[in-house]
Amino acid sequence: MSALTDHLLSLRGTHVAVRVEDQQVTYAELLSEASVRAAVIAAEVSVTPRHVGVLLPNGFEAMYWLIGALLTGAPVVGLNSTRRGTELADDVRHTDCAVIVADGEGKALLDAAGVRTPCWVIGTEEHQDRLSRAAGARSPSVLVPEDRIAILIFTSGTTNAPKAAIRTHGSLAQLASRFVESCSISPHDVAYNAMPWFHSNALYHAVIPTLLSGGTLVLRPRFSASQFIHEARRYGVTRFNYVGKVLEYILATPERADDLDNSIRLASGSEASERDIAQFTRRFGVWVRDGFGSTESGIAILREEGMPRGALGVAADDTTVVMDAETEVECPRAVFDENGVLANGSEAVGEMVNTGGVGSFEGYYANDEANAERTRRGWYWSGDLAYRDQAGYFYFAGRGYDWLRVDGENFAAVPVERVVLQHPDVVLAAVYAVPDPNTGDRLMLTVELTDSATFDPDGFAAFLDAQPDLGQKWRPTFVRVTSEMPVGHTNKIQKTVLRRQAWLTDDAVWWRPGRDHGYRLMDAADVEG
Repeated sequence: MSALTDHLLSLRGTHVAVRVEDQQVTYAELLSEASVRAAVIAAEVSVTPRHVGVLLPNGFEAMYWLIGALLTGAPVVGLNSTRRGTELADDVRHTDCAVIVADGEGKALLDAAGVRTPCWVIGTEEHQDRLSRAAGARSPSVLVPEDRIAILIFTSGTTNAPKAAIRTHGSLAQLASRFVESCSISPHDVAYNAMPWFHSNALYHAVIPTLLSGGTLVLRPRFSASQFIHEARRYGVTRFNYVGKVLEYILATPERADDLDNSIRLASGSEASERDIAQFTRRFGVWVRDGFGSTESGIAILREEGMPRGALGVAADDTTVVMDAETEVECPRAVFDENGVLANGSEAVGEMVNTGGVGSFEGYYANDEANAERTRRGWYWSGDLAYRDQAGYFYFAGRGYDWLRVDGENFAAVPVERVVLQHPDVVLAAVYAVPDPNTGDRLMLTVELTDSATFDPDGFAAFLDAQPDLGQKWRPTFVRVTSEMPVGHTNKIQKTVLRRQAWLTDDAVWWRPGRDHGYRLMDAADVEG
């Protein structure tokens, strides 16, 4: 039996396991309910492969079905409720779901997508009868090998259709166990998770580590920045997990004199800016453990005390490098000018590659093409852009789609976003390429401002021009000011949406017709031109 299922079967006692709003279940109740679901799966899913799709929000039922499936050795497919139509139908078909567990909203999405896979709808009389027939079922004693698929996790792809990454019982337990040990997680910890339960960040940082450590998991169906600190106090939260802009959203709420009055000791995640890490630590007194992370886990980057500002950290070993994906030659180390600006970005920025192997990457389900792309030459190609300084520190430069080419110069989006986020009125910033009328790209920027701010085109231009670490070609031609940035289920900004819309939007778009001009509002004639 796998170490994970063996541990799940040991869950007993009256300690609170999961809380959702005003309700809670103990570990004994959690195992009892999960065992009933395991019995249902064992009795009613006879086709092969026995993949159980789960289309449920954060809540008790999601945990019951996740644990129940793990106990009986049936792979779970975490289905994303933000997917619609053909995309959702493709996800179900591609992952060979034998049955789908959904609530009423999920069933409506499946029907609209034309999905014909059998669906168990929680809360219905039929479903209650199904559970009643299995009531009182004992915990299953199924021999589940370590290399059995535990869950298929869709990557949060922003350019192509998401791929379903394989995570086996053995590797899921190992990843979570390392996190428990490195962060000194104990049964006394209360983990607050507002990320979708099926996202890798939630599984690796919240759900599985909490189960392994015997702590308490607080699930929130949707993230709310305004309610975050109040709920943290209400539940006695000691740690929470995040991806992307979550810290920014929380910091955008009005600062209060009692912000330090909380029990949180740890925030763990990835893709927070250096500014947000520092401000969050100051404002809430929380240790922010931000690092490079991906669903596939093919590369390990470790943070160090005293590392340079803006750095991701150092590689776990000397086999991880920054490589030119076309020539498959390691990129030169970064060179910075007297202002700290990356002077050789077109040479130094490349793809992070693990030349020592594929790390913890276990492949994508039924996708030979994507597997071959990720594992060329027996190496793990991350698809993430970075550069490395002379001391060996890595700096994140964006995903593969964050690469721009302006006036013959290649550079990445993230360093530009870091500069823009230094503006006191900017809450969120997204940099991306739009077509140049002649060749290459033009840089477009979308910003979301603080509630009290009004965009000042002359002041913003002056701010950009005064930044010593903003390269001349890094200055945006277009600036879109939006009241609500498009984000996905993990709160990552959806740049594909922004790129597709370009300046064809109802939001105000300002532009610089030439390098020596200030920003002016685009009108109908500009758009037509």
